[in-house]
Amino acid sequence: MSETRTTTGNDEVTVLLTGAGAPGAWGIIRSLRATERPVHIVGVDMDPDAYGFALVDDGYRVPAGTDEAYVPRIAELAAEADIDVVLPLTTDELQPLAERRGEIPARVMVSDADALSVANDKAALYEFLEERGFDSAPEFVHVDDEASFVEAADALGYPERPICFKPTVGSGMRGFRILDDDADQLTRLLEEKPEEAVTTLEEVRPVLAQADPFPELVVMEYLPGAEYSVDALALGDSVGPVVPRTRAQTRAGITFQGVVEENEQLIEEAGDICRELELEYNVNLQFKYDADGTPKLIEINPRVAGTIVMCVGAGANMPYLGLKHALGEDLPPVDVRWGTWMSRYWDEVFRAPSGETYRIGGEQTPSPKPTQ
Repeated sequence: MSETRTTTGNDEVTVLLTGAGAPGAWGIIRSLRATERPVHIVGVDMDPDAYGFALVDDGYRVPAGTDEAYVPRIAELAAEADIDVVLPLTTDELQPLAERRGEIPARVMVSDADALSVANDKAALYEFLEERGFDSAPEFVHVDDEASFVEAADALGYPERPICFKPTVGSGMRGFRILDDDADQLTRLLEEKPEEAVTTLEEVRPVLAQADPFPELVVMEYLPGAEYSVDALALGDSVGPVVPRTRAQTRAGITFQGVVEENEQLIEEAGDICRELELEYNVNLQFKYDADGTPKLIEINPRVAGTIVMCVGAGANMPYLGLKHALGEDLPPVDVRWGTWMSRYWDEVFRAPSGETYRIGGEQTPSPKPTQ
C-alpha cells in the first residue's frame, strides 16, 4: 500500500463512497457536503443506474462486494482518483475490505476483520454479549436444521408467546419473521401489506423443510417495546459521540420518522459494546425493549447507517466525524440538539435522453458515466 497523505481540517479531501445506490446514500452525501472543507466524492456501485451517480462528482461501476475482483477494482480507483478515504455503505463489502485493506492506497473506514466477524453474525454477536454479561443480550437459540428450529420455538415458549427468527447474517428486514399464533388472521389478510413480518410456525415450516441446505438462523424472544437506532463513533478502545434515535415509523427497515433522544441507558450500553468489541469508525446499533423495559440489542451494522442524516440534522455530523478520525484529525466537540424530530420523504432523479440528470426544481447536471 502506498503512503496516504497527511491532512488538516481545511484541506480538500477525496472520498470514495461505495454503494452509491444504497437508500441512505443521499443523506450521507449531503452530510459530507455540509462541512467546513471541500469534499470531492467519487461514487461507486455495481448498478450502472444507481441514483447516487447523479449526486456525486465522479462515478464508476464496480463488481459486487462479494466478487473476487471487487477489492482490486477499489484499489485501482483509489490510486487513479487519488482517494484519501474509502467510506463503505453496504454490509457485503465490509469483510473483504477489512481483510484486504493493505492492498488499497487509502484509509478504509472499516473495523478489523475479527471484530466484523462477530458484529456481522447475529449468533456470534448474541453469544459474545451473553458471555461478557451484557444485560442487552437477547434470549436466543442458534439453529441449522428443521428439528432444532422446532425445538427452539418450543423452548422459547411458542405458541403461548410470540417469538421471531432471522438469518444469522443479513441486513435490514431481510429474512426477519415473527411467529405469533394469536395474531388476528383476518386483519393480517385484509389490512396489512403483503410484506408484513408476522406469520406462524405452520406457515413457515413447510418452506424451511424444503431448504437444502438449511439456512443458519437465530430464533429469539419477541421484543414488544420501543425500537431505537443508536449511532456511535467507535475509536477502538474508546468511543466518541453516541446518539440514540427512535424508530417511530419504518419501511423495509429504514426509519422514516423519529426523534433524537438523550437516552443515557442506551448511550452507555452502546458505548460499552463498541469498546468491548473493539470496533472502529461509524457503528450503528439497533435496540428493542422487552416487556420488562430492558433494551436488548438486535443487531449491529458496523458501518454508516442509512438514516445517520438524522444525527446530522440534530447537530452531530457523524459521517464527517468518522472521516476526520480516518484522516487522523482531532475531533471537534459535538453539541447534540436532543429532541430533534425528523420525517423522511421520497425524492426522484430523472435522466434525459441526452444523458443529463436532474431533479424537479433543481439544476440540470451532467451524470457521471459509470464504467466497469
